[in-house]
Amino acid sequence: MSEITNELIADARERMGKSVEATAQEFTSVRTGRASPALLDRVVVDYYGAATPLKQLATIHAPEARMLTVQPFDQSSIKSIEKAIREADLGLNPGNDGRLIRLIIPELNEERRRELVKVVRHIAEEGRVAIRNVRRDIMHDLRELKDDGEVGADDEHRAEVELQKLTDERVHELDALLKHKEAEILEV
Repeated sequence: MSEITNELIADARERMGKSVEATAQEFTSVRTGRASPALLDRVVVDYYGAATPLKQLATIHAPEARMLTVQPFDQSSIKSIEKAIREADLGLNPGNDGRLIRLIIPELNEERRRELVKVVRHIAEEGRVAIRNVRRDIMHDLRELKDDGEVGADDEHRAEVELQKLTDERVHELDALLKHKEAEILEV
């Protein structure tokens, strides 16, 4: 393959890798039966009029398997942090003692587990779509190069085959992550 097609494949590899990483990161914010500080990654607090991620305002720990603690750096923000956690639709009810917010992670019932599996499947599908969009963009670039006469038909075909192989690998990687996350959610 020519140097220019190799660059396009390298670009695709990097962008698809980022899509897989982003999807894996999204998976961590979906609740399983265990307490994990990553559960609160999506929580954004209205802090003096600015939307601020919770992890920038507090220390988050998992002292027990079913409990998270949130210790605000600024004690005056405790009420707005509590409100943000309640509104984040995580199914958690915060309680505080004036200095520390405690979140008890309830047992997941069967129905809730099934809902969470649907959520992670949706996240995985978004990841697959992102990977396919990268493939589509690179395929378009390859066809343009061939049409402009910058690469031959053979080079373009070899690059397309390589790109499809890369796409399949990344989608397979995502499916493996999904399978692992589903097993984690359904584990009783």
